[in-house]
Amino acid sequence: MMGPSSVLAEFASSFSIDMVPADVVARARECLIDTFAIAVRGRKTPWGKMAIAQVRQAVGPCRLIGVPGAMLSAEQAAFANGLLAHALELDSLRKPGAGVHPGAIVIAAALAAAQERCASGRALLEAIIAGFEVMMRIGAATLHSAEPRGFHAPGLTGPFGAAAAAGKIYGLDASRMNSAFGLAASMSAGIMQFAYEGQGAMVKRLHIGRAAQNGIFAAQMAERGYEGPHQVLEGKRGFLATFCGKQDLEKLTGGLGRDYETLKICLKRYPCHITAHTAIYAAECWQREIGLKPEQVKHIVVHGTSRMAELNGNQAPTDPALANYSIPFSLACALTGSAADPASFDPSKLSDPQVRALASKIDVVSDGRESHSDWMTRSVLTLEDGRVLDMEVAEFPGTPGMPLDARQLRERFDIMTRDYEGDSAALFTRLLSIENERQIDWLC
Repeated sequence: MMGPSSVLAEFASSFSIDMVPADVVARARECLIDTFAIAVRGRKTPWGKMAIAQVRQAVGPCRLIGVPGAMLSAEQAAFANGLLAHALELDSLRKPGAGVHPGAIVIAAALAAAQERCASGRALLEAIIAGFEVMMRIGAATLHSAEPRGFHAPGLTGPFGAAAAAGKIYGLDASRMNSAFGLAASMSAGIMQFAYEGQGAMVKRLHIGRAAQNGIFAAQMAERGYEGPHQVLEGKRGFLATFCGKQDLEKLTGGLGRDYETLKICLKRYPCHITAHTAIYAAECWQREIGLKPEQVKHIVVHGTSRMAELNGNQAPTDPALANYSIPFSLACALTGSAADPASFDPSKLSDPQVRALASKIDVVSDGRESHSDWMTRSVLTLEDGRVLDMEVAEFPGTPGMPLDARQLRERFDIMTRDYEGDSAALFTRLLSIENERQIDWLC
């Protein structure tokens, strides 16, 4: 019998968009639209500008999102576009969490491979879904146990999804796809020191870009016949055994081709770490219900997981790239601006007296939960007039249980592409029917 690595490789190599229900295709399309828009906005960040400068000397058939005229190799395009899509901490995740960034990694790799090989929009969507299914299953199988050991999970799981997507575009058969997985595993990388040290958090963005780039490289080498181990996920010294404290092999293939991971994609609502989202949504609800203003806040206690209390409770972050890892800082930015607009979370807010004063009034405490996958929080707000409001939140607009409607998706796209140099309205319309495009060389 084939092992899980071989089964996933066979699935990815033989996958057809005709195999999946319409809602799966629609979710992948929405993620593509969202990821593209985020990358457009992400190119203006300091780390985005550095990445663009790094790759501008490369020459090839692939485009850099939001930068007309830049033509790159597939590897460099995947790297830069992946980093830009993660530059705002706004790219998609899986819910429940599984240590994966499907949009930024898989879409960056799929787009680069598709432009390299003059593939169609349909082939692009097909590769994206194949990559999502592979990467998110591997993420789920880790039981989120890599990060407690010090690894940054998306840098580990990402090369598999990118390799599956690129390999699908390159037409790899099952054996070569499995070799691509074997090669991708040896390029899995990323450590969490940035979160504990409080500086150097730009490296977090790098993990995402490199995961997309490494998947392209793995698929290209496998296409040439370069071999990798074929039991790399389940083997005694394989990916799961090496990186993870716990694992569940059943999650790799259980329900494969029937239960689609793509439907678990969560589009993030706010440009900050996912652990802050439910608390910010509670604040948004209070703004609507009672007209909450920053000066009314006496104290906020966010009750969350032990991980949130340990890693996400910094009230006075100093690293611009790490600031949106802080629940107090992110919540303060949301309360003093428009929560859905990245401008409200600009690094300049680190020196904003109102934001800093408000963040100092926000505490993050553990409620005893040890989960890395549960984003639910209970926020307790004490107002200056003595009133106490208490709200528990598990969902927010963008989660599978609370999906964005067409209007919300378009509003979000418009916010992210305000300074897009082309016709953003025409771009949005074209992306809505991307599967009808004969080629996607125009997409940048």
